[in-house]
Amino acid sequence: MKKNLYAIALACLGLGTLTAQGQDQHMLSIDRAPAAPTRECATMEVLEAQMAADPTLARRMADVERHTAEVVANPTARRTNAIVTIPVVVHVVYNTTAQNVPQSQIDAQIRVLNEDFAKTNSDASLIPAAFAGVAAGTNVRFVLAKRDPNGAATTGVVRRSTKTRSFSSNDFVKYTSKGGSDAWPRDKYLNLWLCNLGQGLLGYAQFPGGAAATDGVVCLYSSVPGGTASNYNKGRTATHEVGHWLNLRHIWGDATCGNDLVADTPTQQTSNGGCPTFPHVTCGNQGDMSMNYMDYTYDACMYMFTGGQSARMDALFSAGGARVGLTTSLGGTAPRMVAATTTSDVALYPNPADNVLNLTLPQSQNSWVVKVYDLRGHEMSQARYNGQGQVSVGQLPKGLYQMTLSNGEQTIRQRFEKQ
Repeated sequence: MKKNLYAIALACLGLGTLTAQGQDQHMLSIDRAPAAPTRECATMEVLEAQMAADPTLARRMADVERHTAEVVANPTARRTNAIVTIPVVVHVVYNTTAQNVPQSQIDAQIRVLNEDFAKTNSDASLIPAAFAGVAAGTNVRFVLAKRDPNGAATTGVVRRSTKTRSFSSNDFVKYTSKGGSDAWPRDKYLNLWLCNLGQGLLGYAQFPGGAAATDGVVCLYSSVPGGTASNYNKGRTATHEVGHWLNLRHIWGDATCGNDLVADTPTQQTSNGGCPTFPHVTCGNQGDMSMNYMDYTYDACMYMFTGGQSARMDALFSAGGARVGLTTSLGGTAPRMVAATTTSDVALYPNPADNVLNLTLPQSQNSWVVKVYDLRGHEMSQARYNGQGQVSVGQLPKGLYQMTLSNGEQTIRQRFEKQ
C-alpha cells in the first residue's frame, strides 16, 4: 500500500517512479512513543492527506530527489568540507508550566543536535566495527537565531501560551490562529516546535518540497535532554526529525527490506525498537544498522549517520538545492546593537504611558520595526506600532516593559512603564 500510493501519485503527474525505493518517499514523518519499546510511525496517513490536498506535492518531491541524485552522482558538484550553520527558532507552545521548556533544556537540545550531526557525540565510540568505515559526521551545524525576520535581535525562542491541551499531526501547532505559533521563513530558519503531542506522538517533520507555512520539525516537549519522556529524553527525537527535514528517509525504507536511497546503509527488514544487540541480521545483511539516527531505537541506542546520508544533506545546500537559501541566512548573526544615550537617538513619551506611547526615532533609510516585551522576554502582541511614531499600549497590564526598535542595521532598546 505504501509503495502503491506514492507510485500512483507520481504516475498521475506523469513522473513515473525514480527508483525502486523512490516509490516509498514520504512527505512527513510522524513518530510515536507508545507503551511498546518503539517509535511507531503514521507517515503514510499524513502523506495521503497532503497528496489529496496538494496535487503538486509529488512533483516537487520528485524534483528534489532528481537534484539530490544528480549532486550525489557528481563529486565535483558536491559541497565538501563546507559547514552550513542553520539558524534555529524554537517555538515553545505550552498549556502548563511543565510544558514551558526552560532555556537550559533548549540550549542542551541545540548542543545534542550539533554533537550528533558532527559525530562528536560521546556514544559514537559504540559504533560496531562493521560500520566504522561508513560512520560520518555531516556538514550541518545549528545555532539559536540571533536576528528575527524583521532584523531585530532575538533569543531564538518564541514562547506562546495556548489553551490547547495537546496537539496532533494536523499542524495546528504551526499557526498562531490555531493555538500554536507561526513559522518563520523556511529559507532563513529551521522552525522547531516544542509542544505537548497527543496520541503517543514523539514528533514529526516535513521533508523538502512541502508547504512553506508548515516547514520544520515538531517534537514532544518532554523529549528534549533531561525531559520526562522515558527512553526518549536525550534529544534524539529532534536529531531523527531534523534528519527527515534534511531529506533522510527511515533506514528500512518504509517497506519490507526497503531502500532508504542511501548506498552505504544496509537493507533491513523493518524498524528496530528498544536497544537491539548487534548483529541482528535481516534481509541477508551483516546486521541491521539499528544504531542509526533514522531507525526507531531508544535515544540511548542511536548514535550515527553515514557518509551517504551526509551526502544527501549536502545536496540540499548546493546550487539549486531545496534548502540553499539557508547558506546565506543572516538569522544566526546578531544585528549591530546601538544603545540610545541621548534624546536625539530616540525619545519615548509620555513615560509612564496610559494608552499611547509616542516615539521620536532617528532618521533611517529603512522602516523601523517596533516590538514590546515583558521583562521575562515574552513578546506582547497587544502592543501595536502604527508606523507613524505611536505605539498603542492601552491593552497592556500595568508594569515595566522593554521595547526594541530595529531598522535591519541597528537595534535600539528602551524601557517604559505602563500605568
